[in-house]
Amino acid sequence: MKRYSRILFCLFYLALQIYSGELIAQNKIKTGASRPNIIFILTDDQRWDALGAMGNSIIQTPNMDRLANSGVLFQNAYVTTSICSVSRASILTGKYESGHKINDFETDLTSTALEETYPFLLKKSGYNIGFIGKFGIGTHPPAADFNYFVNTEAGAEKGNLQPNYITINKKGQKIHDTDTINNAIQDFLVKFSNKKPFCLSISFKAPHEQDGYPPTYIIQPKYKDYYKNVDIPLPVTAKQKYWEALPDFLGNNTNFGRARWKGLFGTPELYQENVKNYYRLITGVDDVVGDIVKKLKSLGIDKDTIIIVMGDNGMFLGEHGMEGKWYGYEESIRVPLLIYDPNLPDKVTQYKAQQIALNIDIAPTILSMAGVSIPKNMQGVNLVELFENKVPERDDFFYQHYFLGGLRIPMVEGVITKNFKYMNYIEHNYEQLFDIEHDPHETTNLAQDPEYVLKLKKLRNRYGELKKLHGLPAKDLKKIDSSF
Repeated sequence: MKRYSRILFCLFYLALQIYSGELIAQNKIKTGASRPNIIFILTDDQRWDALGAMGNSIIQTPNMDRLANSGVLFQNAYVTTSICSVSRASILTGKYESGHKINDFETDLTSTALEETYPFLLKKSGYNIGFIGKFGIGTHPPAADFNYFVNTEAGAEKGNLQPNYITINKKGQKIHDTDTINNAIQDFLVKFSNKKPFCLSISFKAPHEQDGYPPTYIIQPKYKDYYKNVDIPLPVTAKQKYWEALPDFLGNNTNFGRARWKGLFGTPELYQENVKNYYRLITGVDDVVGDIVKKLKSLGIDKDTIIIVMGDNGMFLGEHGMEGKWYGYEESIRVPLLIYDPNLPDKVTQYKAQQIALNIDIAPTILSMAGVSIPKNMQGVNLVELFENKVPERDDFFYQHYFLGGLRIPMVEGVITKNFKYMNYIEHNYEQLFDIEHDPHETTNLAQDPEYVLKLKKLRNRYGELKKLHGLPAKDLKKIDSSF
């Protein structure tokens, strides 16, 4: 009898092993040994073309370029809402603004919502999770729920939801935010490199401006001579005529984009200095990326660690006479995005993916890399399956921005395809239609052009479909009363 029971146990164990092996082969689960470390790096206000690998011949980003050229670089990466808090909530939750309901800087993610973000789903599956930098959502970041948490917003002045670039460290010395983050990263990697797999989320303030009147770009002193002898070309749409062509509700001095432009780009001298400072801050981040790679190699975990780099939204650098983001122009909504996986097959490395990728794709991608099931209510897709053509390519996506409203930041919704862009400023019933394939600088609004009436009608219909899909009313949304 004992012998019979032993045989049954062995058969059951063998069947279990076979079943487990099948699951692993199907990538439904992963063993502890095969689960990668994951580092997600988020820059603040870095637009898509502020990266050498994306064709910028002036900016110096050799470390990010190296990762991009050894991995997958998305050529058409966008955010679904171009403002810090909303975009960060979309990154964590894998949802549009209309899905996660974060539409200002004061609202925290609920405990239920946090449980369904990629860090805490990974923690539940056995990962150590860390967060370093600007959390950027609400006023009560979930520090205690991470295994490691360094909040650079904690040193900000009262009422200021942005970290200060310069703070005082424990030794009483002034230190730049980028250096504070770099030191914390090195500390985390030493402490967690030999434990179970980790996911570290890093969120820089750079290259966001330091808010003020006027705002400023505060750089690390060691970069002050970078780009010193370079002349930054003016954008095509920096000419006065493009500012004057904007509708009255945009083309006025109350518009935040115009107010900030005056203090940063309002003269040729200001433009040269501040675009260079913007680049200097990004080069500072790039050096941190290089330090991360060096530390991973010295710890012997470089082959076990995936690195993802993305911007939380884009940035006008004088285009259309503005500085900032918010609106649906390419400079505002298009961002850099790269995935470096040391174990990708050779045929995938140095791959320039043309598919539309979104900030809502980060959470499902990271979960899939770790072998964790993607919640059905996530609206993004696994980017690995996207660039491997295992899921259908997007034809378009919905853009939404509701923060503030009025003349300071008018609310806008729209539809973006690879070739065309439709935007509706919902408080003013003002439409824009751009042929971004032939007019990449978005200089000509075709919404009133009779030759494009069918295209306008088609995108209007698609816009209505997407609003309905997102549970939004057909009429204009009620204005959100909030301070900036």
